[in-house]
Amino acid sequence: MEDALQELATRKGHAPDTPLKIFLVEDSADVRDLIIESLAEIPGVMLAGYSETEQDAMTRLENENYDVLILDIQLKQGNGMHLLQSLARTGQRRHDELKIIFSNHVSSTYRRVGVQYGVQFFFDKSSEFTKLRNLIERISGRGASGKNNPSRGFAPA
Repeated sequence: MEDALQELATRKGHAPDTPLKIFLVEDSADVRDLIIESLAEIPGVMLAGYSETEQDAMTRLENENYDVLILDIQLKQGNGMHLLQSLARTGQRRHDELKIIFSNHVSSTYRRVGVQYGVQFFFDKSSEFTKLRNLIERISGRGASGKNNPSRGFAPA
C-alpha cells in the first residue's frame, strides 16, 4: 500500500500544478456532499466526477481521467465490488490509480475481494471519515502542511 502511495505522490510531484483528480462512486447524496465539501478544503484536489450507480460509473470511468477512485460497496443500482470486477475485466484502466473503498460494509470478505481488484484502502463510513481525508491530504501533498499552492481547492472538473 505504501508503494502505491509513494508512486502516486511521486508522479504527482513531477507536476506540482497538476491537481489530484478524484472520482467518487457514492449513491447517498448526503454522504457524497460531505465528502465533496471536506475534500474541497484540500488545496490541489479536484473532483473528476461522480456516479450514483454501477452502470453510470462504468460508463463514465472508461472515459474519465482520474488518479483516485473512492467507492461505496452498496449502491442504488449495482455494487461497488461488481464495478471493480468489471473494470478489471475491461483492462482499459491504468494500474497506477488508487482505489479506496469507503463503505459501511467493510467485512473481511469484502476486503479480500477488494484486494484482488486493486483496492489499497478500506475505510468505514461510520468511523473513519477523518482517515479518508488524511489519506487524500497525504497523497496530494497539499494538505494541512500548506505545501504547494494553497489557493487551489477541490472543484468539479
